[in-house]
Amino acid sequence: MTQEYIISLKNLCKSYNTKENLTVEALKDINLDVKENDFICIVGPSGCGKSTMLRIIAGLETATEGKIIYEGRELQKPTKDIGMVFQDYSLLPWRTVLDNIALGLEFKGVSKNKRLDIASRYLELIDMTRFGKAYPYELSGGMQQRVAIARALANDPHVLLMDEPFGALDAHTRILLQKELLRIWERNKKTIMFVTHSVDESVYLADKVIVMSRNPGEIKEIINIDMERPRDRGDIKYATMTSKILKMLEVS
Repeated sequence: MTQEYIISLKNLCKSYNTKENLTVEALKDINLDVKENDFICIVGPSGCGKSTMLRIIAGLETATEGKIIYEGRELQKPTKDIGMVFQDYSLLPWRTVLDNIALGLEFKGVSKNKRLDIASRYLELIDMTRFGKAYPYELSGGMQQRVAIARALANDPHVLLMDEPFGALDAHTRILLQKELLRIWERNKKTIMFVTHSVDESVYLADKVIVMSRNPGEIKEIINIDMERPRDRGDIKYATMTSKILKMLEVS
């Protein structure tokens, strides 16, 4: 790819009209450049438009103003090159784990043997090979989220958007899946944009943390996390970075 950035957001704005005919600004003048293979985390107060930003990039919502440049061209409709993982796992309860992972490939018309072969590889990637014939209700929340991530990766997107994927998990499972996600990312080198309410999670995962202000959501600061992985939560540099972002959010 010859472009310097895989995604650029240019003056992105999003407004809603309420039933009382009031205009609410969710996002205002968002300008952001994302390099290929970057791991970007987005933090900010509730209601600042973090999830809305991802949904616009994914093509699930439209911007009021501005544009999205993807690989040098304006993005005007959803593309298979951009996948999304939601907080709720959205697995089909009547399909096995393997068939859930293969779902997107089925929609794309991939033959059964090929899509099951691809799904099996991603099942191995998330270390759940022995659960291929299980159903979602037989899995823990953390395991279901692994399957949701594998399903998104099986479509081989260039960019993976993740909207608070670990928000509903207990602290221990969340930490395990953070490590698992980094392992998968380092092997696959996707570009990831990850929304989270957890400052600790953002510092642990990201190359860059985007700090947003209260609505209308604006980018307050872009912080480079200049620490080698795996990161030590007991490191003074880690604690200093976490404290810096928390203080910014207190006055946002």
